[in-house]
Order: sequence, then C-alpha cells, then structure tokens
Amino acid sequence: MTLQELQQQMLQLPISDRWYLVQTLLTSIQQSNDTWPGIEKTPGVCGGDACIATTRIPVWVLVQARNLGNSEAELLQNYPTISASDLANAWAYAAAHGHEIDQAIHENNEA
Repeated sequence: MTLQELQQQMLQLPISDRWYLVQTLLTSIQQSNDTWPGIEKTPGVCGGDACIATTRIPVWVLVQARNLGNSEAELLQNYPTISASDLANAWAYAAAHGHEIDQAIHENNEA
C-alpha cells in the first residue's frame, strides 16, 4: 500500500475515527522519540508546565476544560490562537504524561 492510498482510505473514515488515528499515531511517535511536536516546556514560563508551542496555554488547562465538559469546538473558539492539530498534540501529550497533567490540575485547583 502506498502512502497516497493510505491517505485516501483515511479520508473516507468518519471524523471521530480520523481523530483517534491521529492521536494514536502521535502517541506512537512520541513513545519512540521523546519530542512532542507543538508542545514546549520552558523553565520560567507557566511554571515550566507543558504548553502549546509559542503560547502560554498549558496542556493541563485544556485537559481540565475538557474534563469540565468543554468540547473541542468550544476550546478552539475560546483559544483562537490554537488549532485542531494543537489540540491533538495536547491530547497525545496528556495521554503519555497523565500523572504530570493530573498533578498540575490538582496543584492549580488548590491555589
């Protein structure tokens, strides 16, 4: 199967399946290479928490908003500087670093 054939088949999937596929692929890439496209951790910026690249929007904030019932469409509307691929990166990062994200949510809820 060629990459072009695979792409054509992927485009025929329902959007929810495409999101799952993207998240699965990102997670598998991240596990083999400890870099996270679109995610940055900078000492002194947002307490060193993982953020969407070139923003000060921590991944834990997006995860917490989703936990509170916000849809991806609402997140994109509320954070106009991020894209759907930024959200996919954030979800993949959160899936791989669940303890870190849970701890950040817990610490910020206590503050």
